[in-house]
Amino acid sequence: MNEIKHSLWVEKYRPTTMDTYIGNEHLKSKVSLYLESGDLPHLLLYGRAGTGKTTLAKLLVNNIDCDYLYINASDENSVEVVRDKVKNFASTLGFQEMKVIILDECDYITPNAQAALRNLMETFSKNCRFILTCNYVERIIDPIQSRCQSFQIIPPDRKQVAQHLSNILDNELIEYELDNIVTIVNGGYPDIRRVINGAQRQVVNNELVIDKNTIIQNDYKLQVLEILEKQDKKNSFKNIRQLLADSKVTDFSDLFRLMFDTVDDWGKGHIAECILILSKYQQSDAIVVDKEINIMAMFTEIIGVIK
Repeated sequence: MNEIKHSLWVEKYRPTTMDTYIGNEHLKSKVSLYLESGDLPHLLLYGRAGTGKTTLAKLLVNNIDCDYLYINASDENSVEVVRDKVKNFASTLGFQEMKVIILDECDYITPNAQAALRNLMETFSKNCRFILTCNYVERIIDPIQSRCQSFQIIPPDRKQVAQHLSNILDNELIEYELDNIVTIVNGGYPDIRRVINGAQRQVVNNELVIDKNTIIQNDYKLQVLEILEKQDKKNSFKNIRQLLADSKVTDFSDLFRLMFDTVDDWGKGHIAECILILSKYQQSDAIVVDKEINIMAMFTEIIGVIK
C-alpha cells in the first residue's frame, strides 16, 4: 500500500529531531541529554498556543525507546479518564522498558482528576513518565508541578519563523515574495501553527498570493498601536473603530498581549492605569457576547487616559 502523506503542512513539517526544532535554545542542551540517556523525568511544558509544546513532547517520545500514550486533555479531562485510561496504560506490561504518557492541554483537567493524576505519577514513577503540556501553568495544582521539571516554551523570533516558512515553501516548490512572508508572519506570530496554516491557505496555482483582506487582518494590531501613539483623541477613536470593523477580527487575545508588551511606548505617563484597563477588559473578553463592543469600550477608556 502506498504511504499516506500529510496534506497539512503543519503536520508534514512538524519537527522530528532537535536539529529541525526551531527556537528554545535554552532547552535544547537539556533535551539532548534526555535523548542520549534514553531516560526522562516527568516534564511540564508550558507557554502560548502554537509555540512548540506538543511538537517537543512528540519529538521526545519518538526518539527514545518507549511505549507512549497520547491524550488530548481538552477532550478527555475527567477523573474517569485518569483512573481508567491512564492507570491501565501505566500499570500494564509493555513492549518497552519505559512508558510515557503525554497529557496535552492538561490545564483543562479538572482539579479532582489532577489530584488522582498526582498519585499515579508517584505510584508508577519507576517505569512510567508523564509529559504534561499547558497554556496556563497556574491552573496546574502545586503537587503536580513539584513532581515535574517545568520548562517554559518560548516562541522563536520572527526571523526564525520566517526562515522556517520559506523553507517549507521552497520544499513545496511554491513561488513567493519576501514581503508576503513578512505579512503572514506578522499576522500570526507567535503562533507558528497559525503562520503555517495561513500560508498554506493563501497558495494558488503554486504561488503564494496575499489578498487585500488578509493584509488588513494581519496588520491591524500594528496599525492600532500607531494610531494610539500618533493621532489625537477624536481621530484615534474614529480610526480604531473603523480599523476593527474592516479587519473583521473576532479574537483579540493577541492584541491584548501585544498592547501589554508595548505599553511603555503608547501609554507613556499612564502605564499603570493602562495595564489595569487591559486587565479588566481582557477578563471580560472571555465572557462577553460581542467582543468588538468590549474591545471598543476598552479603547474608549484608554484614549480618555492617554490623550
